[in-house]
Formats: sequence, C-alpha cells, structure tokens
Amino acid sequence: MLNHDDIKSHLKTSRVGREVLVYASTASTNDAAWHYASNKKNDGLAIFAEQQSAGRGRGGNKWISHKSQSILCSTLLLNEISRPEMLTLAVAVAVAEAIGRCGSKQAQIKWPNDILIGGKKVAGILVESKSSKGHFNYVIGIGINCHQKKDSFPPELRQTATSIDIESKIVCDRISLAKRLLVSLDEWLGETQKNSVAILDRWYELSAQLGHHVTLQYNRRSFTGRVLGIDPQEGLIVQLENGGVRIFSASHTVMVRCED
Repeated sequence: MLNHDDIKSHLKTSRVGREVLVYASTASTNDAAWHYASNKKNDGLAIFAEQQSAGRGRGGNKWISHKSQSILCSTLLLNEISRPEMLTLAVAVAVAEAIGRCGSKQAQIKWPNDILIGGKKVAGILVESKSSKGHFNYVIGIGINCHQKKDSFPPELRQTATSIDIESKIVCDRISLAKRLLVSLDEWLGETQKNSVAILDRWYELSAQLGHHVTLQYNRRSFTGRVLGIDPQEGLIVQLENGGVRIFSASHTVMVRCED
C-alpha cells in the first residue's frame, strides 16, 4: 500500500513533493489537488490515491483503475510561468524516465500525452490549467498501470493497454516508482524555465513516433504523413503524404495510428 511516510522518506526534491498526501479513495486526484490551489504554500503538493471513482483522461475519457493496481498521482503547480505545451513535453519525458526499462523495452512517449511500452499504453497524462489574478495554476495528473493483468482491462483495451508487471514479468514496487516519479518530475519541470532544448532533445530520444508514418484526425478530417518533429508551442510537425508540411495542435488532434 502507498503511504506518506514511505514516499517522503529520503525524498530529495526541491519543489515537487514538498508535501505528499495519500488518499485511500477519491473521485479524482486532479479534483482533489485543485481544492488546495487557494494557498500558495501548496505549490508542489503531490496527491496519490489507491483508487479513483471518476478519474479522467484527455478528451473527457474515463481513466479506469482498480484499487491498489496503479500509480494515480496529481501535482499542483502554482504561479507557474512555463507554457502548458512545454509543461506537457517535460512531464511526458519525466514519466517515461521514471518508468524506465521493463525487460528489454524502454518506456516511450506517444504524442501528446501517452506513455508506451512495446507499443502499448502503460501511462497517461492530463495537464489542466486555471488562471488566477494574472497568472496560471496547473494540476498535472498521471496514471501508471502497475499490477494489472491482461484480463484486468476491458475487452476493447486488451490489445492496446499494458502494465509494468506484464512487461517486466515481476511485481512492480509502487513505493519506489512513486518516489522516482516525483524526483523525475522535479528535475524535468525545473528544466522548463532554463533549458527547453534539453527537454526537446530527450523527448526526441524517447518518442515512439518520430520518423514514423502516422494517421491523425484533425477537426474530423484524416491526415497521413511522416512525423518530422515537434514545435513546443504549435504541435506535431508532419510531412503529409499528399505534399506539404503541417503542424497539428494537441488540443484538436487525435492520433489514430502509428506505423513503421
């Protein structure tokens, strides 16, 4: 079981995880984190939950998780000056690095907010923002599948979802993973204000799509092409099959397929 003392023990971070709360159950760790946003002393607060009843992902999708099978974490950032696009890239790098390798497979980033192992989704990211008195506050929600077995997932997800236990073939130590996650977030979120080049370089190294052919849906239209790179502010850069280069924003784009 996750608990505050084990997560905080010897935790060496400067911002993320200054304080840690662990809920046995909550509707959503993101919603719980927003309750603490009115007090500036709560900057860097990390909230974990063993279970969520109304967890959510990108586009209003429901994040399904059973008790004590996942890392369900939300981090509160107050008076943040970094742009949300760069935050999302940094968080993706941080989560992929915290998960690391499972057997021979390195966790990779699927733009804009999924983490894959062996081409299957093992984690998701949801960055939410609110403006307050001329500045922005953020809650960064992260869900990582840890102990799920293949039949833990709904039938429609069993071909596309996985867990650390499935891929590593050993039982994931969720306390160690929670600590690695906070340390990695602290490191990479710190880079958003001083070294965005390092974030982009590492994102490219961990990308599951760079150089691959993809099919996207943008404003209900389909586009196919090869991924050339990413613009931190604008989105994914794609060389289209029918000619030309186009940038697709994360807020209006759905990734349909990625091929070699």
